[in-house]
Amino acid sequence: MTTTGEEHVTARGGPWWWDRRRSAVFDVVLAVLSAVECALEGIPFAWRAGMPVAVGVVFGLLAGSVLLVRRKWPIAVVLVVIAVTPASMGLLMGVVGLYSLAASDLPRRIIGSLAGMQSLGVLIVMFVRLRQDAARDELDVADWIVPFASITMALGVTAPPLLLGLYVGARRRLMESLRERADSLERELQLLAERAEERAEWARGEERTRIAREMHDVVAHRVSLMVVHAAALQAVARKDPEKAVRNAALVGDMGRQALTELREMLGVLRSGGEGAVRQERASVPLAAVGAAAAAAASRAVGEDQGAGEGPSLSELDELVGQSAAAGMVVDLSVEGEARGYAPEVESTAFRVVQEALTNVHKHAAGAKTYVRVAHRVSEIAMQVENEPPSGAVSSAGLPSGGNGLVGMKERVSALGGVFVSGPTDAGGFRVSAVIPASS
Repeated sequence: MTTTGEEHVTARGGPWWWDRRRSAVFDVVLAVLSAVECALEGIPFAWRAGMPVAVGVVFGLLAGSVLLVRRKWPIAVVLVVIAVTPASMGLLMGVVGLYSLAASDLPRRIIGSLAGMQSLGVLIVMFVRLRQDAARDELDVADWIVPFASITMALGVTAPPLLLGLYVGARRRLMESLRERADSLERELQLLAERAEERAEWARGEERTRIAREMHDVVAHRVSLMVVHAAALQAVARKDPEKAVRNAALVGDMGRQALTELREMLGVLRSGGEGAVRQERASVPLAAVGAAAAAAASRAVGEDQGAGEGPSLSELDELVGQSAAAGMVVDLSVEGEARGYAPEVESTAFRVVQEALTNVHKHAAGAKTYVRVAHRVSEIAMQVENEPPSGAVSSAGLPSGGNGLVGMKERVSALGGVFVSGPTDAGGFRVSAVIPASS
């Protein structure tokens, strides 16, 4: 993991204003060399100024040691350089100080002004010194030699450190900007990974809910009919052997149908769930595993419906016939012209009717039931309503988990439809659903 600017500075831990100990040692060495140079150059300066040599040496030592604060106060270093330029001392201090000034984060106008002042000071001092030397030695030189040499010396002393400092400062700022961008990108990737993990957890929860709903739809209806037929088989086994044989055959058929539907559903889960997630995890980076899992789980949620293998409205007659064979009086009516719907719409409509009939078997055995399906322009509506059970007929005694109505509402709501259920004024129960045809 990359470190931010603050963490980077803290990790280095140098003394005072230095970021690193190595930088502090380097500046101390430069200050010592500069102080020695200025002290040596202070001797001829003291002779020319008529001062004691010790004063010139001490002055040189103090001026040269200013280089120690070049990182903290580069402006002060350059001002000292400009001040001692007439004394012809501080070449190293001038070069390093101007470089430090150009590499700092100060405004360009300040850097340019101080660099111009230092360059002008060197130019004037060199011009005066060369004229004096030429006059003292009685040298006959062309008029352009002294200005040319002065300008060349001034540019040679100030231009290279200035340009190098500007380059190093721009490069450092670029690296800091890239480091900040990298930190920001890493934080964004971490946030995306957390969100992807949340989405994957949500998708896993949705998948568990879908599996529970499918298991309930597949098992509850078939097993309820099997229990009803088994009870009828037990009642007529001795009185009517032929009817008992027919009921036993129906129980066997329904059991086989339930097993077939369970195998199909489990096959979809095995091929579309774990395999898809495994494949996604093998082909994407670690930060995107959560997002891949969420996508794979989402695909698995709609796999059985999107494949077109779910039940359809064309099987309603068979569904009603099975309930009628179990002793329920069912009246099926269809309004409008049947047409092809999306697989998930037909599957949801079928499951609503199936679960409603299952609830009648559980809670109102023997009650007359009305199943109405209406094909409209932009939607399909279905209603299953049962009359109150007669007093002579008791409940089938089937267990109920209370998830049937919840599952139907979740299915219908997922397609943008409306689901309503509740008791009727006559004492029965009604289940109604409307699903958009374009879902």
